[in-house]
Amino acid sequence: MTIIDTPGILSGEKQRVDRGYDFTGVLEWFAERVDRIILLFDAHKLDISDEFRRSIEALRGHDDKIRIVLNKADMVDHQQLMRVYGALMWSLGKVLITPEVARVYIGSFWDQPLRFDMNRARLAKVHAYIISSLRKEMPSMFGKDSKKKELIKGLNALYAEIQREQQISPGDFPDLREMQEKLAAHDFTKFHALKPRLLETVDRMLAEDIAQLMSMIPHEQTEQKEDGVVIGGAFDGLEQSPFGYGRGEGVDAG
Repeated sequence: MTIIDTPGILSGEKQRVDRGYDFTGVLEWFAERVDRIILLFDAHKLDISDEFRRSIEALRGHDDKIRIVLNKADMVDHQQLMRVYGALMWSLGKVLITPEVARVYIGSFWDQPLRFDMNRARLAKVHAYIISSLRKEMPSMFGKDSKKKELIKGLNALYAEIQREQQISPGDFPDLREMQEKLAAHDFTKFHALKPRLLETVDRMLAEDIAQLMSMIPHEQTEQKEDGVVIGGAFDGLEQSPFGYGRGEGVDAG
């Protein structure tokens, strides 16, 4: 199997840059010869530039080969994903001349493993303590700017206080200098108060859920060795994705 990744579609002022060759002509040549055409959209970047529109128009006549994929769906929450999906369908409706609504596959197609889950959970917990403490120290009326500068300057003392009161390891705190730089751009009065119920959920995840997941890993590795079959990888589960052979054809088209 040969996978051809086209150069990035240009947008904005870059569309006026001469590529030095007939880009749409090249797409037409490949479209006639390939078995599958994947139009890949990022969940956080849905604009269809003029060049992208011309590229899609160059693929007309090969509708049976085209699959539309909304990638990086894990970067937005469910409500945002619905808005993104609607915006994509609206944009495609202006470009695709078809009587039926185009089917869009939603997923996150990358091979990067989810790592450092426990570190991220601890960091989120510490972050909640820091933000809520800063919000609590802010005055309700006057002197907000001066108090903000004072709190940022004394962030190290706040770290020590949270560490002592909550029994948190120093390694779980974000970098002091980087945190001070980021806080300078935010309005402390808009920070949220601490929500104990959410912290309890994080603690329960760290104490129970993560431990349960970690105990499952050796069992899965043992099963893979016994079967002698390679499991996982970039092409695992193709039957559930638009990249599989025969996907979107026949009874599977609906």
